[in-house]
Amino acid sequence: MALLPERMVTYVERTGSDDIDSARIWAVSDGRAGNARQAEALAGAIANGAPVRHVLLSPRAPWRWAAPRRLPGSLTAFGAVFAAAMTTPPDIVVGCGRQAALATRLLRDQGAKTIQILDPRIDPSHWDLVVVPGHDALRGDNVVTALGGLHPVDDDWLAHARAGFPALGTLPAPRTALLLGGGSRHVSFDAAEFERIADMLDAVNAREGGSVLATTSRRSSDALRAALKRRYGHAPHVAWCGPDDGDNPYAGLLAWADRIVCSPDSVNMVSEACATHVPVFVAVPDSTQGGPRRFLDALLARGRIRAMDGMLAPFDVEPLRETARIAATVRERLGI
Repeated sequence: MALLPERMVTYVERTGSDDIDSARIWAVSDGRAGNARQAEALAGAIANGAPVRHVLLSPRAPWRWAAPRRLPGSLTAFGAVFAAAMTTPPDIVVGCGRQAALATRLLRDQGAKTIQILDPRIDPSHWDLVVVPGHDALRGDNVVTALGGLHPVDDDWLAHARAGFPALGTLPAPRTALLLGGGSRHVSFDAAEFERIADMLDAVNAREGGSVLATTSRRSSDALRAALKRRYGHAPHVAWCGPDDGDNPYAGLLAWADRIVCSPDSVNMVSEACATHVPVFVAVPDSTQGGPRRFLDALLARGRIRAMDGMLAPFDVEPLRETARIAATVRERLGI
């Protein structure tokens, strides 16, 4: 099967143009939320208002298993639509994830300038630039490091989110956004850990008043979701545990928060929280291991986050806007 059965273009976002054929910048991914979000965010920042073509890839076997390594017949790895599209390649293509890394390799052979996000696990010289989190080990002449994950959160994004969720602005202040993930190979985070966080939040709210605006993620367990509903599934709080609760208010939570509390498991979630103008507290950051621990340690050293305690005292912050910085670096390095 090719791209979303024989369709290459899925949507054009934040370009102000419906002329998708004019898009000279592509963002490609396998459609997984984290990969798509990073590719689309960086491509949009590089484009600076120009049209961006967003491409979701579904490679066939055996390329699905081998990507980004090339096998005989790789030009047909993504089906006939993509093979035909490569005959008129974009000027620039941004990919994220292993499947996209094969597509960006193929497009580079056709003359496109290529930016690959995340370690492709093979020689980075196959791309013009490779962008990796600074807590990863990959380095090289064409490797650019970012502090955390890439995303679209900036002042315009936050203003749009506030307009999209005006009811959140009526909730009692201080509003604490609570962003919850789940366990991973780098950290254990479960319903019991959530209860400890909630106990601290409830103590703060008993002193200060305010409201908790909470959301879960795909990694959150059913037990954690149930515990969240019990604690904050009533006014004046907000608890989003899945589609049955309506639209995910995640963007609005970031936009209306007076402070943010994050579980320690998600680099992307903490990165987006740190792009706001409010203090960010991470629960038990020292429970995390590996790359995520190095990421949190870097933010702690920078003063952008603090370990969650029973006070949640405010502190001065500077928004972390790595997407814009990386986009400027890409434009400079590639002369675009």
